Amino acid sequence: MQTNDQVDAALEVELNGTEETPQKRGKSLLFKAITWLLTLGCFYLVISRLDATAAREDLTVLEYLLRFFGDANWGLWLAIMLPYSVFFFLVDAHVSWRAIRWFNVPELRLTQVLPIRASTYILSLINEQVGKGAMSLYLLRRHKVPGWQALSTIIMLGLMEIYQLLFFSGIGVVLYYGLVVEASGANRLDFILPVVIAIAMAYLPIHIWFFRSRFKFGDKVRQLQIFRTFREARPIHYLLILLCKAPNLIGAVLVYTTALQLFNVDVGFGQMLAFLPVIFLAAALPLPFHAGALLLWTVLFPDYPEVGAFSLVMHTFFLLANAGIGVLFLPKANKELFEES
Repeated sequence: MQTNDQVDAALEVELNGTEETPQKRGKSLLFKAITWLLTLGCFYLVISRLDATAAREDLTVLEYLLRFFGDANWGLWLAIMLPYSVFFFLVDAHVSWRAIRWFNVPELRLTQVLPIRASTYILSLINEQVGKGAMSLYLLRRHKVPGWQALSTIIMLGLMEIYQLLFFSGIGVVLYYGLVVEASGANRLDFILPVVIAIAMAYLPIHIWFFRSRFKFGDKVRQLQIFRTFREARPIHYLLILLCKAPNLIGAVLVYTTALQLFNVDVGFGQMLAFLPVIFLAAALPLPFHAGALLLWTVLFPDYPEVGAFSLVMHTFFLLANAGIGVLFLPKANKELFEES
């Protein structure tokens, strides 16, 4: 049986391949510098919008935000957010369990996934990729799933997360196109959103066909272990993952719509259905503090620039609540990860 150090070394080789070189470190530093510059730019634009709105009411930005948060119904907001955090975790863990059973460990039980998925929320406070690595480590230690194969399933889940957001945003655009046009202004969201959604939906069947085909063209790419899950996934798997994930997004639309109303922001379900998935996509950009999403909030709701600050509160609470769930499951997760099989 492998020791813990041997397993850790094996996973590192599987996922990283080679040691970090000075050239890689230089690229990493450059990437971090660019992301921080973009983040500062986003914050500058948001604060500028806040300052302009506050000035019209003879208030400073701080006074304006204090009034905004002071008028909110915090008790009811907390009563909504806590149950939703638990609901999100259960749905998220269920989807992960389904995918791992299909593509990696058929005998896996949901009760085995719950503590590991919860513990990844703690690690995600530091870095989202570290959280994903914890799931790969668990599958390697307890079920001897090679690192690249585990990561392949995680990538599949990530891809379908993006398509879930695009799918529901598309429904929102179709059902509430008038609201999209109203919010577009010079940003031309009424043109950009339908085009992006249409291109993404057109690509998915091509993606499935490519990885399921047996043609020699592209065979070297298909045979890479990182794409193993895509080779095995049938169209029904894509659909089932989308459907299993759907409750979380529908719940998010309802929660955010209600929460904004508790903060005295006049927004309807239709606007949230069309815009929230796009905001979540912007949140996936590798920018600190989810600065892309913060800026997009103020772009989509120009009459309420304070929603940028609202989004920070929502995101921070959600991270901390999920991490709290992770803490509850941490003893069980440590047992699964670090005790010998």
